[in-house]
Amino acid sequence: MLITERHRLILDLLKEKENVKIQELVELTSTSESTLRRDLDQLEKMNYLKRVHGGASLLQRKRDEPSVIERTTQNLKEKETIANYAAGLITNGECIYLDAGTTTYQMIKHLQEKDVVVVTNGTDHLNTLLEADICTYFIGGFVKKVTKATIGRDAYESIKNYRFDKCFMGANAIHHELGLTTPDPEEAQIKERAISLSRETYILADHTKFGEVSFSNFADLNQVKIITNKVDYVDLEKYKKLTDIIEVKETQ
Repeated sequence: MLITERHRLILDLLKEKENVKIQELVELTSTSESTLRRDLDQLEKMNYLKRVHGGASLLQRKRDEPSVIERTTQNLKEKETIANYAAGLITNGECIYLDAGTTTYQMIKHLQEKDVVVVTNGTDHLNTLLEADICTYFIGGFVKKVTKATIGRDAYESIKNYRFDKCFMGANAIHHELGLTTPDPEEAQIKERAISLSRETYILADHTKFGEVSFSNFADLNQVKIITNKVDYVDLEKYKKLTDIIEVKETQ
């Protein structure tokens, strides 16, 4: 079977199922497992798919995003581990930016004993920050229902008045070639602006975000450092060539 025909069959099956196992492709193409692994590597380099443990998944430009409630219940242990480590990077006297999001929200409880100033566009962050007696500035603007983040022209104008020692934010997708992306161009604009105003930027993302692509780019990998959970089945080596990847183990 010609390589172009194998590639077509692989992509057709991925479009049908979104996730496929190597063994399925062996049976479909009557080709050796080693040959199919080379095919998948090539298609991944062409940005058609993402390699996962034991197979591949379809790479899509995602525009839909889960609600805050949906994201709050996903990968809770991983988010807590990442947030705990990120909070440990903050020292007294610093001004930090906390992006709207469920992982950045988890950082707040670890900041109660620190003398810091927090600027945020996350409406869900406000009560917890104030209850922890943390000096807080809020970025005004249009409140986005799905993520509870303020975005738009007013938010963009408001944030440019600040300067940050460190910036902590989430990302819907992280790709070694296509960078950091999120579904909403207006939310991407706020993220991009916050990064430009900060001395250091940390992306808080669990392993499921790697190899994914969403609609709007807000940074290249070399602009940030990434904090993620330590897993064996995500190949981070190609990312480590472009940025600092901090892998943290699950807290006990």
